[in-house]
Amino acid sequence: MKTKEDHIDFENSIGPWMGMTVKMVEYYLQALFNEHGLDLSKEQMVILKKLHEHNGLNQNELASLTFRDKSSMARLLSKMEKKNHIHREQSEEDKRINLVFLTDKGRSMFKQTRPVLEKLISTMEENITMEEKKMMIKILKKVQFNFTQEKVAF
Repeated sequence: MKTKEDHIDFENSIGPWMGMTVKMVEYYLQALFNEHGLDLSKEQMVILKKLHEHNGLNQNELASLTFRDKSSMARLLSKMEKKNHIHREQSEEDKRINLVFLTDKGRSMFKQTRPVLEKLISTMEENITMEEKKMMIKILKKVQFNFTQEKVAF
């Protein structure tokens, strides 16, 4: 016989709602990429964005900025290199470090994501007021802060 203390009401916590929403956004974004003929994943787009903002980051910095482990980052960058979106160069100061740069094709691909991202944001924020949006961001930042306080290893 289950007691009240045995029951955890996970279904009514914010966790499943955040998870389902993230999955829906990811599926929708991938469908938009496909619709626009962009051979790109969400993860690759994030790398293009980070390098667009700061070209020449090293692999470890990219891994940290995108919450990825080093080995999955290396695999992701290899795929992007094969597509000629990025190229890697060994650091002059430290040969163990690879710096990552956008290629012309990578810059072009990033520019092509703009209408896709505008459509994604428009759909995602439809029927949501500016006040609701600000409140949601505030709440999500609190959730993220809670995890940093717990010293959860990412």
